[in-house]
Amino acid sequence: MRTDEPLRLRWRALWLALGWALAAAIVWLSLTPSPPTIDVEQGDKLGHLAAYCSLMFWFCQLYPTRGARIGYALGFVAMGIAIEFVQRATGYRSFELWDMVADGTGVLIGWLLAALAGLGLPARLEAAISRWL
Repeated sequence: MRTDEPLRLRWRALWLALGWALAAAIVWLSLTPSPPTIDVEQGDKLGHLAAYCSLMFWFCQLYPTRGARIGYALGFVAMGIAIEFVQRATGYRSFELWDMVADGTGVLIGWLLAALAGLGLPARLEAAISRWL
């Protein structure tokens, strides 16, 4: 498949819904008064990194074109920045520049991992699910 062609997936709506559910979970976890903690030094930064890495990786699997990936990368970085400002406004969460750095780094790593892994994860999932059905 050429990388400038859209991916043809049988359950594209499902894969998109899962991606947006992940984005919604990130927003919720970022704004809840009692987020889960990772009991290691800088565990919250690792959580940011993993969340945004997963989000970008998933959307790279769905959108192979460079332009779409740039758009999603910019959008997810903007989301991370916006969430920090909203956290400051809540009164129960804090604003941290290093969280923004972790978010942006996660986006970059997710893009790089998707480039290394190549396309096809959603198609392989569809094939595996079809065998069950």
